[in-house]
Amino acid sequence: MAMAALRREGRRFATPLISPNPANVLRSSLIPSEEPVLSGVRCISTQVVRNRMKSVKNIQKITKAMKMVAASKLRAIQTRAENSRGLWQPFTALLGDTPSIDVKKNVIVTISADKGLCGGINSTSVKISRAMHKLNSGPDKENKYVVLGEKAKAQLVRDSKKDIELVMTELQKNPLNYTQVSVMADDILKNVEFDALRIVYNKFQSVVSFLPTVSTVLSPEVVEREAESGGKLGDLDLYEIEGAETKAEVLQNLTEFQFSCMMYNAVLENATSEQGARMSAMDSSSRNAGDMLDRLTLTYNRTRQASITTELIEIISGASALEG
Repeated sequence: MAMAALRREGRRFATPLISPNPANVLRSSLIPSEEPVLSGVRCISTQVVRNRMKSVKNIQKITKAMKMVAASKLRAIQTRAENSRGLWQPFTALLGDTPSIDVKKNVIVTISADKGLCGGINSTSVKISRAMHKLNSGPDKENKYVVLGEKAKAQLVRDSKKDIELVMTELQKNPLNYTQVSVMADDILKNVEFDALRIVYNKFQSVVSFLPTVSTVLSPEVVEREAESGGKLGDLDLYEIEGAETKAEVLQNLTEFQFSCMMYNAVLENATSEQGARMSAMDSSSRNAGDMLDRLTLTYNRTRQASITTELIEIISGASALEG
């Protein structure tokens, strides 16, 4: 059998010594031969579509799993975020929230996530922070960043690296609690000089919506100055101070506790908004993968049907030629 196969291959590639039509031989030697037609092109195209369908199915499984994980985390964090709102509301009633106050040293605390795939939640925090930096800039003013989260760090380091005073990442590596956030707040207060702290975060409203929010915490000196000038904080003089502590000491302790409480609420609100945005983004990705899979299935069926039809036509044409 092997010798027979070799003889057939030799006959297929052998050229005749004497051609019955020398003109054809001359023409074939002068004109370059065309590219050989690749066999199995239709099979390759259907295989490519099939591989693409398989990859889209795998992506859809991943996005559905990420949606379920985000939904389970959302339910756990949402309750804690709603309960933490009662911590900072008394401070707002006592000291007020004065985002428009004009001070010399502004520190913008930008809270973001450490991971992506959660829509535009991180970009929103960075945009608000840059707007606050531009709004409070001036010849006699100093603006600094304190960045919480890997995503905000990656964006702000491009154009504001010299203004970044402190960076903290991996906030949600462990479940968040007040002790952990109060230690972070204490580090910020010790390492940063400020007249006003502007906390930028995303406040959770629903699974599909969040509100960019700026909360302001003033230094004890600014609070005392505003109270003496009879501004928005002038009502502080109506309260009596009991004990041996002075008014400055009370304001110092009050500012530290206010900042830790507002930081705790801001971190939880941003984490809840992150999980809601990720859940919504993964749901959209799963639906888009389903639509793409439908289009690929239609393309695959059309390609396969065209291949079958072409092969049938070739078989029928060959049979007709043999009969003729």
